[in-house]
Amino acid sequence: MIHLANLKSLLEECGALQFGEFTLASGAKSKYYIDIKKASTRPEILKVIAQLMAAEVAKMERKPKRVAGVVLGSIPLATALSLETGIPLLMVRKERKDHGTGKLVEGELEKGDDVLVVEDVITTAGSSMKAIAALREEGANVERILSVIDREGGGRENLAGIGVELFSLVKGSDLLKDASQ
Repeated sequence: MIHLANLKSLLEECGALQFGEFTLASGAKSKYYIDIKKASTRPEILKVIAQLMAAEVAKMERKPKRVAGVVLGSIPLATALSLETGIPLLMVRKERKDHGTGKLVEGELEKGDDVLVVEDVITTAGSSMKAIAALREEGANVERILSVIDREGGGRENLAGIGVELFSLVKGSDLLKDASQ
């Protein structure tokens, strides 16, 4: 069985955890950055993340009918979780295309389907909340989100405000506690 301690080590080893001066997507300044794409583009680390996420899904009383990833960062994570669990995948665009069907949500979704949103890193959850709104607009029931990292920047509280519970594999403070600088 894969343990969270292994994930922390893998994130450090692949350079996903970086120190310096960074501006986050939320606009906040931070002395550390978690570039989860350095991890999710490596098959051996992506597999570990998918296994850990699948273990979290297995603990849930109500299994989701769909997992959804948001373009671009969480698509590999959601895809890997879909492959690991057999739960069908949805992909959520950040903006509507001006050609083709113009959909924000790609994949098969039936009204009322319970959808688990998968994210890479949550800080304030702003982009996650937009994706949840798009899914709900299409008829999805979204009450849970599963993130690799919770930076503990208010995202949990913001999501709770729209009726969504945040589950995460690792908290930012846990990574910093054990990180070698």
